Amino acid sequence: MYVLRIIAYILVIIGAINWGLIGFFNFDLVAAIFGEMSVMSRIIYGLVGISGIILLLTHRSIFYHDHM
Repeated sequence: MYVLRIIAYILVIIGAINWGLIGFFNFDLVAAIFGEMSVMSRIIYGLVGISGIILLLTHRSIFYHDHM
């Protein structure tokens, strides 16, 4: 589970950087590398989305104060 969360974290960071590039510079890095809405781009976008859900569901300390 630890390795899965690390991979998810990395993918979410990549997704956040990509969205920042889109928002500030109208430049989609994933599309530039893999092609606009190519199969590989869609896989990357899907993995980033799934990673966000994984982190949302597994990072309890944001929602619960059990560490206090």
